[in-house]
Amino acid sequence: MTQPSLAEHQAAVAHCPADSKVFLEGPAGAGKTTAGVARVLHLLHEGVPADAILVIVPQRTLATPYTDALRTPRTPAGGAVTVVTMGGLAQRMAELFWPLAAAGAGFADPDRPPTFLTLETAQYYMARLVDPLLNAGYFESIVINRNRLYSQILDNLNKAALVGFPHTQIAARLKAAWAGESSQVRVYDEAQKCATRFREYCLAHNLLDFSLQFELFANHLWPLPACRAYLLGRYTHLIADNVEEDTPVAHDILAEWLTACRSALVIWDRDAGYRRFLAADPESAYRLAALCQVQASFTESYVTSPDITALGRELARVLGARMTSPPRPPLPQGEGGESAALAALRYQTDPPLRYHPEMLDWVAAEIAGLVHDQGVPPGEIAVLAPFLSGALRFSLANRLASLRIPVRSHRPSRALREEPATECLLTLAALCHPDWRQFPTRGDVAYALMQAIEGMDLVRAHLLAEIVYRTRDGAPVLLPFDEIEPEMQERITFVLGGRYEGLRSWVSAHTARQRRSGNPAGELDHFLSRLFGELLSQPGYGFHADYDAGEITANLIESVRKFRRVMIRKSIDSQDTTVEDKSLGQEYVEMVRDGVVAAQYIRSWARQPEDAVLLAPAYTFLMSNRPVDHQFWLDVGSSGWWERLNQPLTHPYVLSRRWSPDTKWTDAAEVAARKEALATLVMGLVYRCRQQIHLGLSELSEQGSEQRGPLLQAIQTVLRGTPDKVTG
Repeated sequence: MTQPSLAEHQAAVAHCPADSKVFLEGPAGAGKTTAGVARVLHLLHEGVPADAILVIVPQRTLATPYTDALRTPRTPAGGAVTVVTMGGLAQRMAELFWPLAAAGAGFADPDRPPTFLTLETAQYYMARLVDPLLNAGYFESIVINRNRLYSQILDNLNKAALVGFPHTQIAARLKAAWAGESSQVRVYDEAQKCATRFREYCLAHNLLDFSLQFELFANHLWPLPACRAYLLGRYTHLIADNVEEDTPVAHDILAEWLTACRSALVIWDRDAGYRRFLAADPESAYRLAALCQVQASFTESYVTSPDITALGRELARVLGARMTSPPRPPLPQGEGGESAALAALRYQTDPPLRYHPEMLDWVAAEIAGLVHDQGVPPGEIAVLAPFLSGALRFSLANRLASLRIPVRSHRPSRALREEPATECLLTLAALCHPDWRQFPTRGDVAYALMQAIEGMDLVRAHLLAEIVYRTRDGAPVLLPFDEIEPEMQERITFVLGGRYEGLRSWVSAHTARQRRSGNPAGELDHFLSRLFGELLSQPGYGFHADYDAGEITANLIESVRKFRRVMIRKSIDSQDTTVEDKSLGQEYVEMVRDGVVAAQYIRSWARQPEDAVLLAPAYTFLMSNRPVDHQFWLDVGSSGWWERLNQPLTHPYVLSRRWSPDTKWTDAAEVAARKEALATLVMGLVYRCRQQIHLGLSELSEQGSEQRGPLLQAIQTVLRGTPDKVTG
């Protein structure tokens, strides 16, 4: 194990005595996590057993620096360092101490082991319980997709568990803060009934969604002498990183742990707290400082240039948010008399870009100039937007592809069905499983052919689907290419026809193989693995050079596998692998078609192997916690940079410890929250940019409306009084 090269102040933290408890704070990019990693390695070097060290992070992606540093051919004495989230620790303890707490927690069958639900399987059960209520008239006064409705009800349960109040108080808290139309009160009551119904079902069937497993740990296992003795006796050295992104109940547990462990390092980011919508509470985290004997502060950034740092400070000042970093001197002057703020930005004003496509053209041209003319690696460029719609991603990705710029994208928490690769895979699955009695439309087949066959455009795909897609004997079939009229073969081209025939032959062979095996259903995850490996990833087919499609396929296979295991585990007594006379594969496909929101998969957050420009929502980029040389902020004039998502069934600020249950959520409170959130977002982005921020400006939005959002106004205020300079 080679320890990283450390500055003096980092080494002072990393090499503290083995019985020290240190609270370390500072802005992002100041080297705090590097000091945390060095602290772990120093403890190991000093002979501390690896299995006595516990590293707690709020999200699995933030564990990467620790797991990467601990990958070594030499296994340290004493096992392995545990790097985990508080939720992951809760699941481990639930598995280990289930018999001691299940009955007291209210589970109907404490003698049987629990079944842990993913976000997707939790939505599946929620849908089965809530759909009858929707059909009976629940939530008639709001317009919301069913999958978003399910996820918001689950989100309410999660917040109750993470903030630390009974789930039966969700509606009461929301109603007490509501200051609008009285019709919304009924919505909160209906959301409460759905949450209660789901919780009762989970208790009756030993199902643990995230909220229930966290409550089981915090309320029943952590107070249990056997569990607490196990944890405190085993993990005597504690590292808690990014505690500002963790939750109040997690902080409660850490506070008690700090009084009992031998050494600790608690790391807190200033001006952060990006996961407030997931119950993150920076103020709650800061109370841990009082429990540590040593206070340390890092102030200088290893990432940003002075120009960009000054820009971020000025933007935060203009936005009027309460920031926690120490004050900085006025903006320094750059070379040529330019202010630091102007030197940190690049944008076009002459001629001004009026339409949204013109802005995308400018962004693509700027990126091409950086990559081809200045030698900037594509992986050091991030293109960020408040929301990354499918249309925006498609438009920009196509522009960059035409300029020979590799692109990757990451949009977590989207519905599985919203990915074209998923639609392609599930359409082909329906064609290969005629027993499902699912009949894709010709449009579905056309889009699947376009995705699956390299070089197949939409016009030829539609033409081919019209000719070859048929229903025979109650089953969907694809006709051979050589049965098509020669004139049509020429229009489609024989190259594409040959690739289509390869796909058709694979589908036909798979269907025949299933019939011979006597198992027409098979396992959907096994089928998808073969479909990808034997066909779609091969040269001439659409997933061959598409890393995003490969990642989506891997996530889909993992999702299917987890769904199958949960369903089989639940029906383990009867060994039944069907649901209401449907195969599990068919049930899964129908669940995806209904719009289930995807769970988060760690591979989607990992840095992808090829050097490619990243397209992502701004908050997603922040939670990856990886700096880049150049950032492009799209639609800077959009109000989306400070607007919260419309969530009619929940509220991240009201369902928190910061909000008094008897206080109304007014327009003034909303504006103040948005201002602080925007300032926090801007500072987070600035702290993760090394060289320059490029502003995507257009007078009109994608929808044709004028753009005068708060972020644009703040930037204009910062730049007011500086000499106009056209760049680009």
